[in-house]
Amino acid sequence: MNEQELGKLMGQMLGDIGGAFSIPLVRIGVQLGLYEHLARSGPSTPAELASAKGLAERYVREWLCSQAAANYVTYDAESGAFSMSEEQAAVLADPESPHYLAPSFDSAAAALDNHPLVQQAFATGGGVDWGEQSECLACAVAKFFRPGYKHNLVQHWLPALDGVVDRLEAGVEVADVGCGHGISTMIMAEAFPNSRFVGVDFHGPSIDAARQHAADAGLPNLRFETSMAASVSGRFGLITMFDCLHDMGDPVGAMRSLRASLAEDGACMIVEPMAGDAVQDNLNPVGRLFYAASTMVCVPTSLAQEVGAALGAQAGEAELRRVVVDEAGFSSLRRAAETPFNLILETRP
Repeated sequence: MNEQELGKLMGQMLGDIGGAFSIPLVRIGVQLGLYEHLARSGPSTPAELASAKGLAERYVREWLCSQAAANYVTYDAESGAFSMSEEQAAVLADPESPHYLAPSFDSAAAALDNHPLVQQAFATGGGVDWGEQSECLACAVAKFFRPGYKHNLVQHWLPALDGVVDRLEAGVEVADVGCGHGISTMIMAEAFPNSRFVGVDFHGPSIDAARQHAADAGLPNLRFETSMAASVSGRFGLITMFDCLHDMGDPVGAMRSLRASLAEDGACMIVEPMAGDAVQDNLNPVGRLFYAASTMVCVPTSLAQEVGAALGAQAGEAELRRVVVDEAGFSSLRRAAETPFNLILETRP
C-alpha cells in the first residue's frame, strides 16, 4: 500500500465528510439569516449575533465555530468575534451575487431525501419521476441556477447567438422549454418587452410556481403552460432550453418536434452542463458535482419517461451533436459561449 496516496485519500475523505455534515449547517445559516446578518452588520460575537436574531446563544456559538472551521466565516481570536469577508459573503450571503452557491446545499439535501427511491432504481433499472422526488428539489434547482442565468443570459449568452438580440428587441415569439420555475423566462421577458414569451414545463407544480412568480413580476408579455417538449407547437423565432435536454426521456423526439416549431430563420439555444466528450475529461471538481447530480436526479428522471435515453448531465458536446444534428435533423450546432459550469450551444433548423 502506498502510504502517501493513502494519506491523500484520507485527507480528501475527511474534507468530504465535513462537507456532508455542512449541509444542514449551511441551510440553517441561510434560513435563519445568520450569514446575511454577519455580512451586513460586520464582526459579531456569538452573544451579539444570537441577540440580534432572537436565537439561543449556545447554538449560535457552536454554529459559528463550525463555520469558521469550514472557512465559511472568519474568526478573530483577540476579539472573539466572527465576520464574513467579501468573498465569503458573495458565496453564502448574497442571493444577487453571480457567485452565490448556498442553494447547492438545498439540492444536496433533496438528494439525501431521494436516496431510497434512487437506490431502489439501481436494482430495478427503472426511473424516478421528477414529481416523485423531494418537493424541495424543484425549488432548490431554481435557486441554484438563478445566479448564473441572471448574470449571463442577457449579458453574454443571447448576444453570442447570431442576430438573435436584434430580433428579440424588434419582437419575436419565444418558447422557453423545460423552464421549471420560470426564472430564465422572466429574465428574458423583462429584458425584451417587444417579444412574447411562453415558458413550458412538464411538471405542473413548477408551472404553478412560475405563474405566481410572473404574477408578482407583472410582465404582460409572458405566460406559462404545462406541456411535454414534444407537444410544444407554434412558430417561434427562438427556442431556449436551459439544463433540461439531458433530463428528457426522448431528447431526439423532443428536438425533432421543436425543430418543426421553429421559423425557418429561427434559432434554438441549448444550455447544458459543462462537460468534455470522454469520461477522463470530466474527472474534476465540476464533473464530480455533475456526475453526482446526474446519478441522483438526471438519469432517474429520464429513465422514468418514455424511451429513457438517459443522456446524463455529462453527455458532452459530441453526444449532444448526435442527438440534435445527426438524429433530430437540425442543420448545425456550434458552441456559442461557455462558463466553467455551462455549455451554450446554438442550433439552426
